[in-house]
Amino acid sequence: MNTKKSTYSASSILILLFLVFSVVANLNGQTTQQRLKIASNNKSVELANFKTNLVSEFALERTQLNAAAKLNNWKIKETLANGKKIELQAIGEDGSPLYYETYSDEAGFVSRASTLNTNGLLGLHLDGDGMQVGVWDSGVALENHVEFASRIINGDNTTEIDPHATRVTGSIISAGLKKDAKGVASMAKVVSHDWTRDKIEVTGAASKGLLLSNHSYGIKADRVPDWYFGAYTKVAQDWDKIMYNAPYYLMVSAAGNAQKSRDNDSPTYGSTTDGFDVLLGFTLAKNAIVVAGANSNIDRNGNLKNAEVSAYSSFGPVDDGRIKPDIAGNGGSVLSTDSFSNTSYNTSSGTSMATPSVTGSLLLLQQYNEQLYGSYMKAATLKGLALHTADDVDAPGPDYKMGWGIMNTMNAAQLINTKEFTSHIAEESLENGEEFSFEITAEGNKTLIASISWTDLESSYINNGELNNTTAALVNDLDIRIIQNGKTFLPWKLNPAQASSAATKGDNNVDPFERIEIPNANGTYTIVVTHKGELVNRVQDFSLILSGVRMTTCSLDAPDEINIEEAEASSVKLRWNASEDALYEVQYKEVHEQDWTTEYISVNNFDWKNLILDKTYSFRLRTFCSQNIASEYSDPITFTFIGAETEVETLQTLSVDSEIPFSVYPNPAVDEIHLNVETSDTTMYRILSTSGVELKMDSATNSKINVSDLPTGLYVLQIQDFDVNKSAKFYKY
Repeated sequence: MNTKKSTYSASSILILLFLVFSVVANLNGQTTQQRLKIASNNKSVELANFKTNLVSEFALERTQLNAAAKLNNWKIKETLANGKKIELQAIGEDGSPLYYETYSDEAGFVSRASTLNTNGLLGLHLDGDGMQVGVWDSGVALENHVEFASRIINGDNTTEIDPHATRVTGSIISAGLKKDAKGVASMAKVVSHDWTRDKIEVTGAASKGLLLSNHSYGIKADRVPDWYFGAYTKVAQDWDKIMYNAPYYLMVSAAGNAQKSRDNDSPTYGSTTDGFDVLLGFTLAKNAIVVAGANSNIDRNGNLKNAEVSAYSSFGPVDDGRIKPDIAGNGGSVLSTDSFSNTSYNTSSGTSMATPSVTGSLLLLQQYNEQLYGSYMKAATLKGLALHTADDVDAPGPDYKMGWGIMNTMNAAQLINTKEFTSHIAEESLENGEEFSFEITAEGNKTLIASISWTDLESSYINNGELNNTTAALVNDLDIRIIQNGKTFLPWKLNPAQASSAATKGDNNVDPFERIEIPNANGTYTIVVTHKGELVNRVQDFSLILSGVRMTTCSLDAPDEINIEEAEASSVKLRWNASEDALYEVQYKEVHEQDWTTEYISVNNFDWKNLILDKTYSFRLRTFCSQNIASEYSDPITFTFIGAETEVETLQTLSVDSEIPFSVYPNPAVDEIHLNVETSDTTMYRILSTSGVELKMDSATNSKINVSDLPTGLYVLQIQDFDVNKSAKFYKY
């Protein structure tokens, strides 16, 4: 049995901090070395062979396609009356012409990605600088648009500039010269391609370290027979194979706009007017993220007020009952770049425009993880994180309309930030016949959420014409359970035979993502991951994501009872109350110096050497409970060093600053903080992120401040009244 204990020592925090300091200089996204490192994790031989096969297949398919088009008088390319471009891309196993179309009809971002941007609510300054994403579409984006500033690479060297591709690209990377058209990752780069050779080109790009690609198009729904809807076909199999062999690469695709099309006369559930079972082609790939369109209301603090699926967005389920779409992005009117001129803009809606907001959000999460921990997440981790932190809509659990809910990049970023404090994100492996178990402690009276996510092998089964075949495409079936005192908690699942019904809890044997929720969790639980049958290839990598957990016994209270235990000729030893599993940041200086000297130690005492007689010094410290989560600083200790020969007198001359130290309580806070000083009608407060971004400013009345509208995190409070200027840090749950 593979058993892992929930321990996280101060020394490991110290190692992580040194890691952060070593990568701070590289805040500009992917480097060549990082791409090579990602590529080294690929199954390079399999990818190379698969690309060769795809090239051969493509050449043969093009010959057959042109011949069939001529014989049947099919148009290869066509611009419809509504301006949409469609193109004959392939011929199905049953001889049906398969046309690609873009998925915009006429998408504000609700993903909360803006909270990560420069001047955003979280103060993280994440804009995609140096990051790169692939966009495949009906043509390439207009390279010289003023919003792109040389951040477009034409991946095909094609001259076919496309308005849809330009709008999709703008939703990801527009600089924001026109404020309302700013992209999610406004400093990132896009490699723009047309869709003709999408699988071939993605295979090549993924083999070189591509992390993400956006596909806001798919098979045209009114030109295929009913059995195609919800079917796991060769195109889904091919995309699953690419992602399995390139484990850091994730495809993000639009669900489509066929909800009201009435194109499927034989859905797996309900009638054609209900809108279920209209997903097609690569949207049925197990390992990709498929994005639905939503109309939603988000307040200024990033909280979801209400949401509903867009009237056009395509519903699942997959024929085997899998949860698709996976997640939802904004489907409202999105202002973005247009290709009419290098200064033109246009507004459009559809899952085409919901998808790039999710793609850009995922890119920022990769940038943030690399910034904090020096590495990128595997695609299964990134996908799992997005589904784990999505805002649930309507009934608890997933559904076949918006999957796991509305993309919440802010929540996902906070889980990355609080890793090994109140969250856990780990990439693990399960070997054939083994069991993975992990003991954790709930944070207390909150919802414990545990998810597993994995990139599954492509299924050997593909549907070649059978209506609503329920054969599961899942190859390696992993299972997660949570156990406490003999009680077993099960994951969410959906029933395709009751597609409009709420999710239930039970054994999920079709999805490569499983999630368990335990409201008001308390005490210790055991996470258990197992598998059914024999694992193909004898091992399956998976990602484990936990929130609402207490990963350390470390306390976020500032260190107190700081005492000087020993004084010698030129040094003193300071000691304070210990906090278990803590790392301490110690700062000291001569009192009149402007800058503090900083050291990190894992013991609750510090030898301060090379002191000079009759000099006055200051000392303070704080507790790190994980790499990114720290207490506020202790109240400074100020003393004049006299020396060792009069130790008693020395200790008697030690004194804390005469000014009453300013602090807030409770700390951590939930809804309200109280000040330990009285305030007047003229007292003002400001709350800033730790990076200095002002979040709130108002009058401080009754020495109380409401913080219920702030997301979880560490903040700086400043109090100002005439010549008084005080500050303190606090943590908000």
